[in-house]
Amino acid sequence: MSIEVSSVTKLYDSQKALNNVSFSVKKGSIVGFLGPNGAGKSTMMKILTGYINPTEGVVLVNGINVLENPITAQKHIGYLPENNPLYTEMYVREYLQFQANSYKTAKENIENVIEKVGLTPEVHKKIGQLSKGYQQRVGLAAALLHNPEVLILDEPTTGLDPNQLVEIRTLIKDIGKDKTVLFSTHIMQEVEAVCDRVIIIKKGEIVLDKLLKEVRSNQNQVIEVTFDYKLEEQFILKLPNLISHKNNYDNTWFLTFKSDEDMRSVVFDFAKENGLKILGLNTQNQNLETLFRESTN
Repeated sequence: MSIEVSSVTKLYDSQKALNNVSFSVKKGSIVGFLGPNGAGKSTMMKILTGYINPTEGVVLVNGINVLENPITAQKHIGYLPENNPLYTEMYVREYLQFQANSYKTAKENIENVIEKVGLTPEVHKKIGQLSKGYQQRVGLAAALLHNPEVLILDEPTTGLDPNQLVEIRTLIKDIGKDKTVLFSTHIMQEVEAVCDRVIIIKKGEIVLDKLLKEVRSNQNQVIEVTFDYKLEEQFILKLPNLISHKNNYDNTWFLTFKSDEDMRSVVFDFAKENGLKILGLNTQNQNLETLFRESTN
């Protein structure tokens, strides 16, 4: 395994940021690490990189104990933190040369990563002159300079416009062909487009860990239906194959079904049998966004 996290707990005074978190990531995976603000995502990533220590637990990167051998482990990790720390007055190649000296890595790696992340047209500019998208590319280039096996990205697409999002998404997917990538984001479409697995964390605990193909194959039917008058919950519970329900407005319900049958006809029959009229009906598949809401509400 490229990453192994075992029973990790992190306390800030009396506040528990992480509570007995365990997961592993095999080589060559791209894993989306999701959660609401304050869920513990950044704390977990800082622990993985050896930036902070857990209160309890064990973390291994490529079999190396991060707590016992942080410098050795960090040689295997590329890290792009949420607030990309760049020296904006430096030129792109100058900054990467500075970083290469810190890593004691070969100078030819600089040109390799410049080409890999698509920075070639911008190397003559100062970092402060670059767009946010290209600044993110500089951060990725710096994280890749020492050719790490594991890449950890904390909110790498924050603040990017739609075109930049597509560019960075494509870049991450390309990098993931020969590296293990763990990245956090608030953008569900990014995870669905790039990742092969998702881990959702809430209040310091993992509440969901699934392969994306499992999420897609187990999509539930979500139906939004508005009746002509308000129904009591006891009547809604009579619907077959109902796994969750929510009364958002007086006469409107969000109903989630687990069934291979198209449940719209069942809802119509239910309305007819109970003397109701349907004023509106919309359907949607349960995508990662709705799964996230259900897991974290």
